[in-house]
Amino acid sequence: MISELIIATRNTHKAQEITAMLPACRVRTLADFPDLPEVEENGHSFAENAALKAQQISARVDGTVLADDSGLCVEALSGMPGVLSARYAGEHGNDDANNRKLLAELAVLPVLAPFRAKFVCAMCLARSGQVLANFTGCLSGRITLSPRGANGFGYDPLFVPDGFSCTLAELPAEQKNAISHRFKALNQVVDYLDAAGGILPAPQDPRATAGASQRRQS
Repeated sequence: MISELIIATRNTHKAQEITAMLPACRVRTLADFPDLPEVEENGHSFAENAALKAQQISARVDGTVLADDSGLCVEALSGMPGVLSARYAGEHGNDDANNRKLLAELAVLPVLAPFRAKFVCAMCLARSGQVLANFTGCLSGRITLSPRGANGFGYDPLFVPDGFSCTLAELPAEQKNAISHRFKALNQVVDYLDAAGGILPAPQDPRATAGASQRRQS
């Protein structure tokens, strides 16, 4: 039984989200392995980048490694920022600059809102440098031209998920995590491990009461 996952990220936001979704599992991150080198994410898709990280990290540590690559795809921008989401404005992780660039590019388009978009999360599970499986979760919605909310990170203040009138950044963390692209992909990871006999506790719906769990369909 797998009771621990090594998450191939130094992004504390991602680590916090995944840890909240797997409360019965020990989650470690690259912060626990400070000597590991940075993995160059030069793939052409989220899936390629996730696989690069999972393979390279799992070749250097003992245990099962889960890597993810995620970002925002806007239809009116032909799927951009896509794999460049974290560094869209040039500086990796500068959320404010990335959001400003996105809004500036949408403002000059000869099309009218709403701007359809989706968050995509590709996950890859690997061990000993070998890919075990790949997974993808998506969250569809639209872009608002007026950023709202102080929660979340990245493009959350600009993204209104389908079925909601508020942005992801206006939702409590528990509610966001229960509908997120990352949660949907993680459910697939758990299903895969269950089927393979490497049972992992099911991701817990953060909105559920203590001790309760809920499986959501991807």
